[in-house]
Amino acid sequence: MAKAIQLYSLATPNGQKVSVALEELGLAYEAHTIDIRKGDQFSDEFKKINPNSKIPAIVDPDGPGGKPLAVFESGAILLYLSEKAGGKLLPSDPTQKWEALSWLFWQIGGVGPMFGQFGHFHKYAPEKIEYGINRYKTEVKRLLAVLEKQLEGRDYIIGSEYTLADVATFPWVRCLDTGYNAADVVELDSFKNVKDWVARCEARPASKAGLNVTPFPK
Repeated sequence: MAKAIQLYSLATPNGQKVSVALEELGLAYEAHTIDIRKGDQFSDEFKKINPNSKIPAIVDPDGPGGKPLAVFESGAILLYLSEKAGGKLLPSDPTQKWEALSWLFWQIGGVGPMFGQFGHFHKYAPEKIEYGINRYKTEVKRLLAVLEKQLEGRDYIIGSEYTLADVATFPWVRCLDTGYNAADVVELDSFKNVKDWVARCEARPASKAGLNVTPFPK
């Protein structure tokens, strides 16, 4: 029996990416909550897993050669898990695979940083800085428009197949509403294809389960 992957995370969009992937891939895992509000990520124990003190991170006790392996950065974790599961959540067709990977890194390089900065200035900053709010709101809406166009006539980002690109992106889009309470601010309802796609992703039983792993402690 395979040894369970150890997941160290919190239910932020970046954390949810990995728990959603683990559920969709059917890999055995044990989840450990890292409460970033309390500074758990700066503990000496956690920094042995991720020296950059960020969630999520995993330890696979049965890594390459049967040796334990720590992996951090959500994109790297997603690729590792897909490979461990025999390439699931990536198309077998090479052209479609690279299309999915392009959109995966679009999320990592664009959606994550821009949506995160928007959320900070909109909801969490101790003072309202209009320049910051407007700068990142504009970029969020631009990225939503890119996604809206890509989803035209498609169930998922690259077509009919649910891939790592969807896994990585939909938690960030839903966070605009569920986390940042900013659906009206970014006019989320005007992006119909995006809204329908998020609902489609959330309706998948494994993805729905993955969203609720390592919830924020009350």
